[in-house]
Amino acid sequence: MPRSSATHQSVGPIKRALTSPKALAVGMSLWPPYLGAGVQVQEISPDWRRVRISIRARPWTSNYVGTVFGGTMLSATDPFWMLILMKNLGSDYIVWDRQVEARFRKPGHGHLHAEFAMDQETLEELRAAADTGERVLRWFSTDLKNTDGQVVATVRREIYVKRKG
Repeated sequence: MPRSSATHQSVGPIKRALTSPKALAVGMSLWPPYLGAGVQVQEISPDWRRVRISIRARPWTSNYVGTVFGGTMLSATDPFWMLILMKNLGSDYIVWDRQVEARFRKPGHGHLHAEFAMDQETLEELRAAADTGERVLRWFSTDLKNTDGQVVATVRREIYVKRKG
């Protein structure tokens, strides 16, 4: 949680300018931390409910044994559950990425992929719970897979949601 009050949340000016899903996907892929880490945002769906990313292993993003750094996998998955919820719940809600857990299952060689998808039922549950005025904490899970479809890592993120005011 940030130091500021839980009733304030703002988006930076560059991200605010990238208002369409396609523009944000391109902008994020060109963002220096993602560009340098080999992270590409392949698609953000028009309804902001699905995001697909990929990570290409590069010599400077690989660890001593030649696999994708675990930190790269974590940073590649960082903003997307929060982004999906912010865009779908709207500006009446505060949404923060609260904590993360990772389980590395096998070495991450080559090209990795991940997808984040939110269904209407989960959105309605979160909105209803937050509308009570209480904070809502919910875990979301993402699998990073290699080109053979094998799970390389599972990243779980706990998201905080609260209605403003």
